[in-house]
Amino acid sequence: MIDWHIPYLTADVAGIGGVIRTVPEDFRVEEVPAYEPCGAGEHTYFRVEKRDLSTPALIRQVADALGVPQRDVSCAGLKDARAVAEQTLSVHGVPPERVLALELDRARVLWARLHTNKLRTGHLRGNRFTLRIREVAPGAASRAEAILARLAERGVPNGYGVQRFGNAGDNHEIGLLLLRDDAEGLRARHIRRPSKRMRGFYVSALQSALFNRVLTLRLDRGVMDGLLLGDIAKKQDTGGLFTVEDVAAERPRVAAWEISPTGPMFGYKMMAAQAEAAALEAGVLADAGLMPEDFRPVRARGTRRPLRYLPEGLTWAMEGADVLRVAFFAPKGSYATMLLRELMKAETVLDEDDDDTA
Repeated sequence: MIDWHIPYLTADVAGIGGVIRTVPEDFRVEEVPAYEPCGAGEHTYFRVEKRDLSTPALIRQVADALGVPQRDVSCAGLKDARAVAEQTLSVHGVPPERVLALELDRARVLWARLHTNKLRTGHLRGNRFTLRIREVAPGAASRAEAILARLAERGVPNGYGVQRFGNAGDNHEIGLLLLRDDAEGLRARHIRRPSKRMRGFYVSALQSALFNRVLTLRLDRGVMDGLLLGDIAKKQDTGGLFTVEDVAAERPRVAAWEISPTGPMFGYKMMAAQAEAAALEAGVLADAGLMPEDFRPVRARGTRRPLRYLPEGLTWAMEGADVLRVAFFAPKGSYATMLLRELMKAETVLDEDDDDTA
């Protein structure tokens, strides 16, 4: 069995506890787009502010109001329902003036402009969060200061939380059964003929669990934000990947947030680490009884994922004796839940962007 749970980077500092999303206004998220609409084309991009409404429910409402199929309305990522959220959507073949005239329940259109292509999953730079945590423990201010200072310096562990693995925490085990073509094991879990979408979902959960195992080993060794010989590092500015051949030479760039080490979302075409980093990653895959080629039948190519993310513009303040407000930007593919779990020392479940392409 693969243990996907991740230790805390700040385990030596007690959490602040508390509760989130007491009211939607306690959780504000603003999607930051990857690009702006150009003003011409067949697709209308429009910005929506929604309150206490899920993104799928918003899309259904827009499609019904415009009289178009739901597939014609798209978004860059999911935004939590129990929140006040701004995000951009697109619709094909509907002029901006019709979109601007929409009267929606618990949502309003802020602007609408034409663009040449459909908005697709992952077409965003990230999300800006402003969160209130209520009923925090006594001494929360000093604990929050210590936790957030470390996260700002070393980064937030860029793993996957409980939501990725389902209510029973076993989505990754189903993915492993699919890779092994274990029909008997799948029947024992009442799964017979999963759709293509669900097969991809379960295999992605397996890749996520294996990534978390690598991240856990790196945290245990104190090198989540350090380098191993043969690491595949990612450049913060361009996103380019390269193999680390001189750890000492690259270490200052890690400290300056110019580069970050990556971990594997295993697949048959993933860029493989070398030397010491390769040995660590190969051990995780071997412990699961897998090889990279095992991912070929399910067409999981694999990719690399940063082991940490920088919470840009991180600020916090106490509002009264038992409310903490924290604000930060998280890049796409990174989860606010991972910062909250360090801060609160508890797991949280949110509807967050899930744009992995592995």
